[in-house]
Amino acid sequence: MFENKTEAEAREEILGMVEAYYGKYHRKEGGYQEGQKIPYASRVYDQQEMKNLVDSALEFWLTSGRYTGQFEAGLAEYIGVRHCSLVNSGSSANLLAFMALTSPLLGERRVRPGDEVITVAAGFPTTVTPCIQFGAVPVFVDVSIPQYNIDVSQLGQALSDKTKAVMAAHTLGNPFDLKAVREFCDKHGLWLIEDNCDALGSEYCMDGEWKKTGAVGDIGTSSFYPPHHMTMGEGGAVYTDNALLHKIIRSLRDWGRDCMCNSGQDNLCGRRFAGQYGELPAGYDHKYVYSHFGYNLKATDMQAAIGCAQLKKLPGFVEKRKENFALLRELLAGTEDKLILPEACPGSKPSWFGFLITCREGADKNKIVRHLEGHGIQTRMLFSGNLIKQPCFDGMRGSQKGYRMVGSLEHTDQIMEHSFWVGVYPGMEPGMVQYMAKMIREAIGE
Repeated sequence: MFENKTEAEAREEILGMVEAYYGKYHRKEGGYQEGQKIPYASRVYDQQEMKNLVDSALEFWLTSGRYTGQFEAGLAEYIGVRHCSLVNSGSSANLLAFMALTSPLLGERRVRPGDEVITVAAGFPTTVTPCIQFGAVPVFVDVSIPQYNIDVSQLGQALSDKTKAVMAAHTLGNPFDLKAVREFCDKHGLWLIEDNCDALGSEYCMDGEWKKTGAVGDIGTSSFYPPHHMTMGEGGAVYTDNALLHKIIRSLRDWGRDCMCNSGQDNLCGRRFAGQYGELPAGYDHKYVYSHFGYNLKATDMQAAIGCAQLKKLPGFVEKRKENFALLRELLAGTEDKLILPEACPGSKPSWFGFLITCREGADKNKIVRHLEGHGIQTRMLFSGNLIKQPCFDGMRGSQKGYRMVGSLEHTDQIMEHSFWVGVYPGMEPGMVQYMAKMIREAIGE
């Protein structure tokens, strides 16, 4: 088949076949028909993702390689930071972001077991899990409705002489009050981690300058699981403008090693056998010196190859999410006597992940959800609802709690009991959004 062809020519022929395969077996034909299933999220891709994937497979480098470097540079530029590290999931990204703050290289600012981290219980568990597993103490504050983000009025009550950081997510793409939280952290010498997994592409105005979420905190994280703003199947990223934090993140991601060489690279520093580290023999191979207790959380170059194609589509994805959100909100206007509709944080441009609805008294959330699901419309809860009421917290209740609460988390419980959300992903057609609105109105008796 490839006789008299160079490798480049053979590769081009294979990639041409992949494009034809996409057109024959993956390209979606025809529009939405009322009654078809409407998922809350879905992959949006074309032949380029498949061609990149095959192109990477033909190289058979497998681990981090040229596509990884390309993706990390591209995402860092998009976010507006200097450093980005690709990892195998958004949960791993949160793990690395938190564990970076425990590094001895940070001196007195490092987080130690028993130190406190301010966060919220209305969200996804892996924003909080690394803190608990390390032995730090999460301090839960309530959230606001209808923005569903950290209630900044409670930050002062949450503060103690043990507080070292704030770690919170931008809920379903809606930025939290970054100005207030950043100023609070700066005033008290705290680290700020932005869990940006549901908000890639969201923007916030800081002192007259628009910034991407994830770029305001000391560290930001993203997830590339299929429902998210862009996907590579599995995958995530950790990004920062701080060179020291970047060094720590890379070390922890890559087994805890001290060496900064990429996979397949040797002696980047020119002093591979010239250092003295700990109690190791002088000149011990720097590639096998470990400055942290780390992990292997790298992604593959095949995932990065998909991500490179998705990254080019990301601005369009973001705009489509905004359009779908705006259309659904317009179609639900007038239902506010029964439903609390979501609102953007002032001074922000959300890249919406979903459309979150809270039922008022007289509107039965379970009845509405069953009605929507029965008509093929996927719904989701706001993740854990109230995290401290989940079974994983069973052993942490009682007099020796491993966490603190500010107040009663009234709004968090309200969300747990009365809120749900539907999707606005970029693959949605206007007819899908219109049908969702129609079924929601029907469920509340309008």
